[in-house]
Formats: sequence, structure tokens, C-alpha cells
Amino acid sequence: MNIPQQPVDSALLAYQLTEAPADTNVSRLAATIQRLRREIEEAQHAAEGRALIELAKGVLIERLRCGVAKAAQQLATLAEQAGVTQLELAADIINQAAQDRISEVVREFLTAAEAGTATPGASDVAIRLRAAESGALKAPDTQAVAESLLEHALAPLGATAVAVWEAGPDASFTLVGYAGFSEEEARRWRYVPPGVVTPARRALVERQAVWMEGIGDGGLPSIGQRETAGGRVTVPAGTGGRVMGVLEIAWPHPLPPQPPQIRKQIEALAELCAHTLDTPMRQEHEPRVLPELIDLADALPDPALVLRPHLDADGRLTDFRVHHTNSHFVDPAGRPRSVVTGSLLLEAYPLAAVDDGLFTKIEYVHATGEPFRSEQMMLTALVDQVPLPSVAGISITRHGDNVLLIWRIQDEAARLASILQHAQRLGRIGGFEENTLTGEITWNGQLYALYGMESGEQPIPLDRLADHAHPDDGVAIGRFLATVLHHRRSASTAFRLQRPDGITRQIRVVAEPVFDADNRLVAVRGAYQDISSQHWTEVALAATRDQLAETEQQVAEQNRLALRLQHAIMPASREPIEISGLNIAVRYRPAEKEHLVGGDWYDVVMLPSKQILISVGDVAGHGIKAATVMVVLRNALRGLAVTGAGPAQLMTWLNLVAHYLTDTVTATAILGLYDPETRVLRWARAGHLPPILVRQGDAEELDLLRGILLGAISESDYVEGEIQLTPGDILLMYTDGLIERRDQALQHSQEQLLHTARHSTETLERRLDYLLTHNNSDTDDDTCIVGIQLH
Repeated sequence: MNIPQQPVDSALLAYQLTEAPADTNVSRLAATIQRLRREIEEAQHAAEGRALIELAKGVLIERLRCGVAKAAQQLATLAEQAGVTQLELAADIINQAAQDRISEVVREFLTAAEAGTATPGASDVAIRLRAAESGALKAPDTQAVAESLLEHALAPLGATAVAVWEAGPDASFTLVGYAGFSEEEARRWRYVPPGVVTPARRALVERQAVWMEGIGDGGLPSIGQRETAGGRVTVPAGTGGRVMGVLEIAWPHPLPPQPPQIRKQIEALAELCAHTLDTPMRQEHEPRVLPELIDLADALPDPALVLRPHLDADGRLTDFRVHHTNSHFVDPAGRPRSVVTGSLLLEAYPLAAVDDGLFTKIEYVHATGEPFRSEQMMLTALVDQVPLPSVAGISITRHGDNVLLIWRIQDEAARLASILQHAQRLGRIGGFEENTLTGEITWNGQLYALYGMESGEQPIPLDRLADHAHPDDGVAIGRFLATVLHHRRSASTAFRLQRPDGITRQIRVVAEPVFDADNRLVAVRGAYQDISSQHWTEVALAATRDQLAETEQQVAEQNRLALRLQHAIMPASREPIEISGLNIAVRYRPAEKEHLVGGDWYDVVMLPSKQILISVGDVAGHGIKAATVMVVLRNALRGLAVTGAGPAQLMTWLNLVAHYLTDTVTATAILGLYDPETRVLRWARAGHLPPILVRQGDAEELDLLRGILLGAISESDYVEGEIQLTPGDILLMYTDGLIERRDQALQHSQEQLLHTARHSTETLERRLDYLLTHNNSDTDDDTCIVGIQLH
């Protein structure tokens, strides 16, 4: 409603702008503008309130059978007695009289407020919703409807923008009203083609409200996505089972879950939008069934039904009425057209109501406008209460408020022919028949495609088959023709077909003779099959098998060589050694699989200095390479130890050997030098697990000395440690194959090993056997244990 602004004295305004100070003039002018704007808003609200009061007066006039003055007096009296304003009472009277969706929302909101589950204020909700309804009803277009909804009903909920989308018959969207979005954004989103997934389309397809905490959560584009990046809700707006459009509301901040009362308000506003979209302001009135639709159905060569929505007393869609059947209509149950025409769809075909059946598809198309087509859909009709299934091609489209249903029942012969056609296409098979009396040749379409020929070209007879084949296949084709044409027996052969386009295909042909009642040969029929892919697959497999066999033979030979080398240097078991007061025992268990020959090694040797060198190592990897590196490192350590250097220096030199004299292979190692005179063992490690000392029934690991694994870098320093052995002490050195597991950490496995090492045994050899028996490793790796016991 336009309220004229109050005139301002021009002379007074001129004086204020010239004589008064500048800042005073500006503040006065701003105060005047603010006062005028406030007066305009108050006038607008008063006008909207008067509209509700006038509607309430109309209800009282109808109920009390009185005049306008008496109704106004009665309204004022009732408001005074109830202690509410006339506007609040007017909204309550309208709710009581209307009993519509808005009334339902207000009642639920009031009930929740009384129960303490919602903020009180049902009267405010009623006034806002009725004011929005009044503004929508008197709005000249949907643009004004959107502005009224935002101002009266949505802004109090914190929303800052709204868009009203009209759904087209092809499931497209047209922006018919908006508020809170910029004009440039509205122009960009004026039309959304069908198939573009947006929040509005989700609401259309799902036929329910879609709430999003943020517009970016669902990853769907929509209007004002950059301007208003907060919460969004899209609600389908429909009546009578048909979705007319979608109401989209935007918030500037993330939208938390809303109570049911707010959701009901939003759905009531969407229903209000549906009524405005269905009014003459949007489109001219059209009859329930278009004559053009009847003409279209009659012109179709397939059975067609024109369906009209059937609504109950509350305007809800319950069924579809068969308004028209065309002349080609054939009822699956054998009933005449007159029986089906005019009946309800679920009465005529009750089994169409099964889940995801025909009725569900029709209802979806009517609601969304999105067409549905299926080449094969099961239809079931009741014939004397006996279900009669049949397969049909279905097409469902919406035209205005009506639905056009087209079906084509597939008979058994057509269905089998279709299956055969697809089978020939998938199997690359072409069929033929050649009349030996008339020379007439019949090819199907797939055979033309195999030969690379056009469907109108002259087919190639069997006796000219060799002209289109590779010359080397002439003998095989000759035998095939002699068997079929002369000996009159079925036969098959394979040949290389040389097509006109220069492509060569591997073809298998099979044929059989056809005889008449007098046993005369009258025709030859058969089929060609393109077996090129199978042929080249077999060729590739044959080559792969040959290459694989050669590779397997090489790998097996390498594994046998590595295993022999490993067994020659380190036998699986050896007798204990008694040397300089030490009892030394070794247990070596190779990998369970021969192809996993590893690089574990151990060595015990007395040096010229009478010191005893004890070493254990593990080369990374398996096979001949690991075994070879193991031999290099083991022998190099023996040679270096003769120099009399300590363990740390020996490990430094051994690292140089691993880095420069092997092919980029790394290894872990631990070595010790035992002096029989002092009973001191000096030791160093390179990335290896520390030794375990068993003393007086307890077991513990020695300190983890610093030392990087061998071969990783060229220059590396190693730390040397020492331990004073006492009689009865046992020192265990081992490789990770003893404890390593795939399903647990190495630290946990080490703790289990310490627990096992505390087990008391009669001899050192039995202690090592016990460790091997009760280890928890599962990596199938080599395992090496060296035990030292001081007498």
C-alpha cells in the first residue's frame, strides 16, 4: 500500500541548509527522514492490520447476521473483554473460521508454547502469517508475493532473502519472485534448465523440505550463494498432489536444526505460494483436460490413456481417473474400452499400486513434471482374480494438470526377437541364409557390420568366400565348402576376413544344409562370429605363458643358487663351541619358502689376538642378491677384524664396504669382541636389535647404542659399549625374524621375547630351541640366534 509522504516546508528547509551550522542541518535532515520512514512503516502496518480486521468483521457479519457497524462494535467489545488488541482477536477469529493450514500451524505453536517446548507468542505468529496471506492475495504478481512473505513472515525468523521458483512441465525452473537478492543475481538465475541439480530441484524430486545448515554443505549451486552463504531451506509448493513450484529461503548465518513449529510455518508459507502460482496472475485459466491432449492420444499408434488427478475433500491426490482411451487401447485383462474409460486407475488396475510400480511413477511425473520412460516394465492385470503379468514399454508425461500414459505390450515373439537381436550384437554374430535353388541370399544387419558393408549392398555368396579371405586360408575354406555343399554335413572353420576398409578380422563361420521333403538341398543357413578379440587374447596369453615360464625358470634357478650358497656358508644347525671359557651355540632357521631366501648371517671366529669375534647381521631383501651381499659383508668383517681394531671402528669400515662395494644394499649388524683375560665384551650395533643379557634368572636388553644401518650413507660413526660378564651369564644376539609380526608393534614383540628368555633350561642349546619354538613371528623370514654363556 502506497502512503503519500508528508510535505516539507521548502523555505524552512532552505533556511536550515544556509543559516544553520552544517552538522546541525545534516542531523536535522536525517532525523526528519527517519521520522518520515517510521511513519510510512507504521501506516503500512496499520493498513495491513486493517485488512485483517476487515476480514474478521466479514466473518462476524456472516456468523451473527448483522451489519457492518454491529460487527465492528462486537469486535471491539470482544477484544476488550478478552484483554487483547483487536488485531490479535481478528487473527484468532480468522483462524477459527478458516480451519486451514495456517490455523493448524498456530494451534500447534500455541500447544507447544503451553507445554514449554516453544517460545510463547502464538498471536504474533497468527498475525504474521495472516498478514503474509493478505499481502499475497492482494499482490499483483508473484514478485510482490515474495516481498510480502519476506517482510511479514520470514524476516522475524532471521531470514534475509527468499526466492519463488515455478516448476515447468519439463522439470525446469523459472524464478518468478524474489526478495533480498540483487537484481544481477536474479537475472543470472532467471531460468534453470531441466537436469541441473540445485537445492530447489532436490525438493522437487524428493517432494519434501530440504534443510541445509549451510548452502555449501550439499555442494549444490543456487541463487545468492555468494551474497547469502548461510543456511538454506527449499520447500515444494504444491496443491492436489502436483508440485507447482519451490519456495527457497536463505539465512545469512548457519542454520541450526529448527523446532517442528518453525518447520510447519515454512510449509504453510510454501502452500500459500502454491495457491498464488495456481491463480490467474500466473497463467490464464485452462480446462481440466486439453482438447489437444485428446487429439495427441488418438494420433498415437500405441495404446494411450489420458489421466486426470482425482482429489479428496481436503484437496489431496488419492488416485487418477481414466478420462480418455484412444482407439488403439487394448486392456491386458481383455475388457472393452468403455469399461476402463471413466474409472479410477486403482480400481481398474489395483496391482499398479505396488511399491515402485506404475502408480508410483505416474504420481511422481504428475508431481514433478519429469517424464518417465522404460523399455521393459512389468504390468500385472487381474483376470478373474488371477494375476496376469506382461512386459510393456512405458511412457509417462505431464501435460498441464493431466498425465498421458502410453504402453506397448510386448508379445512373446517380439520379446524373443529382441533378445536374439541383442544376443547377436553382444556376441558379434551375424546370421545368413542362402537359397541354393534361386541364389537368393539373406543377411541380417549384424553380418553387414562384420563385413564392413552397407545394408543395401549385395551379400557375398558362400562360393566366393575365399575372395574376401586371406590367401593362406583358402585351403581351410575349400574343405569347409566341400563338407557343407558336397557332403551335405554341418561344418565350421576359421579364417581371416579382409574387409573393404582394409581391416582384417578373425572370423569363425558355421553352416548347415537345409533339405526339403524329397531330401534335396534347398538352402544353407548359418552364422559368422567375430572372434578377433578371442584370437588375439589367445595369442597374447600364449606369449605371456612362454615369457612367464622362462621368468619362473630363471627365478627358480636363482633361488636354488642362493639357497645352496646360504646352506654352504651357514648350515641350518651346528654343534656348540667351547672356547676360552665360553659356551657358544647357534640356531639358524631359513625362511619357510625357498623363494624367500634371505641375507641373515652369523659368525664366530677366534682372532690372532686370542679375542673372540661374534657377529650377527641381516641384509635387506631376499634372493641371490641378498645372499651375495651377505657373503661379502661376512668375509669382509673377518678380514677387517684381523687388524685388531675395536668394534666401533670395525663397524665404520664395514659400512664403507656396504656403501661402496655392494649394489646399493643396506643391512643391519651387531658385533662383539670378547677378551677371555678380562671377561669384558665390547660391542657395537648398526641399526640392529640390541643383545639380551640373561643374569640370575632375569633378562634385559643392553643399552641401545647409536648406530645407523650399514650402506645407508658413506660416512657414519658408531658408538662402542662394553659389559663385564660373570659366570653363568648368557648373552643372546638374534635377527628380527625371531620376533617380527605384521599385526603388532616391534616393542611389544621385544617384551614378549624378554619374557620367553627368562624361562630356565638345562643347557644353552635347549634355551635357543625354546626361543625358536615359542617365538611369535609370522613374516616367514630367516631367523638367526647366537647364544654365549660364560662358565
